[in-house]
Amino acid sequence: MKNTSKGFTLIELVMVTIILGILAAVAIPRYMETVKKAEEAAENATISAIRAGLESYATEQMMANGRRSWPANPFTALETPPSTYDASEDIADSDQEWSFDADDGAETGTIYHMRADNSVHKWAYSYANASGGAAGDDTGTLGDRAAHSNVD
Repeated sequence: MKNTSKGFTLIELVMVTIILGILAAVAIPRYMETVKKAEEAAENATISAIRAGLESYATEQMMANGRRSWPANPFTALETPPSTYDASEDIADSDQEWSFDADDGAETGTIYHMRADNSVHKWAYSYANASGGAAGDDTGTLGDRAAHSNVD
């Protein structure tokens, strides 16, 4: 008699399932960490573009009126703002959105970015005279990244 049964045994299927589970347990956290690093690198690139735009804006202001200064909204210093920039002056509330919220009555504000995991990160911005002097360099400050707490 010939054995014409073709297929996998239950043990073989269980072993494959176990191996796939182990691979998934290792791969998914690594993938998530890679996504986080990629988003951080994209944020760094955008902030670097904003810094370069602010420097270019300050140089143009120096040539036009003899004083370096930064704009009230840092995104206006960019030739092309990010495609996901929202000018509504609200905290970023959708995936990959950038926004700027100016503080009322002050020469400060906050740049916000929402990542794909719905975490929001922020950078403090000020276009006030950082040198404190009456003349000369009126460029402000652009702070480092900080996590934004979603508590209202």
